[in-house]
Amino acid sequence: MAFFVAWAVCWSPAAVTCALALDWRPSRALTAEQKLSLLASLYLIAPLVLWGVNWLTGASFSDYGLSWNSSILTVGAGIGGGVIGMIVLFGCQTALGWITWQPVIWQRLGLVLLTTLPLALWIGGTEELVFRGFILTQLQQDYQIWLAAAISSLIFALLHLVWEQRETLPQLPGLWLLAMVLVLARYIDSGSLGLAWGLHAGWIWAIASLDSAKIISYTGKASEWITGKAGKPLAGIVGILCLLATGAILWLSSPLVHSL
Repeated sequence: MAFFVAWAVCWSPAAVTCALALDWRPSRALTAEQKLSLLASLYLIAPLVLWGVNWLTGASFSDYGLSWNSSILTVGAGIGGGVIGMIVLFGCQTALGWITWQPVIWQRLGLVLLTTLPLALWIGGTEELVFRGFILTQLQQDYQIWLAAAISSLIFALLHLVWEQRETLPQLPGLWLLAMVLVLARYIDSGSLGLAWGLHAGWIWAIASLDSAKIISYTGKASEWITGKAGKPLAGIVGILCLLATGAILWLSSPLVHSL
């Protein structure tokens, strides 16, 4: 609680400044650009707050699974796994006639991919450091791993309500399960955040690129509860099944991950 309060207090001047500059009020829905600006200011402050925590407690980022010695291979493997999972997810829906693809200008798509990758790595890395790193590690001091994982995943899911309540509510079960899968990724990666970071970044990269390029549309042949309400995969059955499949693959591939 002290960490989140300190994070919010440190962020508030930047948040107010951004809100005024963007002419945004809490009563209005956030546009994608406004959300990104507020998110950027919030996530830029998170590592600084954690440095303060480390200074007070004598801990280090390596205690949370993040170190300069973390395997780049596991981050890359995670990105690849996340992207492949999204390809399978949308490929199956395309084959079933639930999704159609719009004509795309490949030069524009390439620019979108290059732009969203650094953003995905930054957002994914920050969230992993905070939730699967610091929060999970703190909770493990008092709880067994499964309970610490469940609590940290619940905090992760609920905090998404800060941004968009109406769109986020149907995604809460999916967000909780996504966080649990990322906890599993850290567990089988011997406590390192590399694999979890890569997976998270891969998912963000794929979804953000598709949203930015606007190259898919839903046909309406399947219920939103299957494909995802408001076009959000985590708010649908297929997204949940994709996460469950990812968790199963992670568990079965544990020996391979340790070899990286």
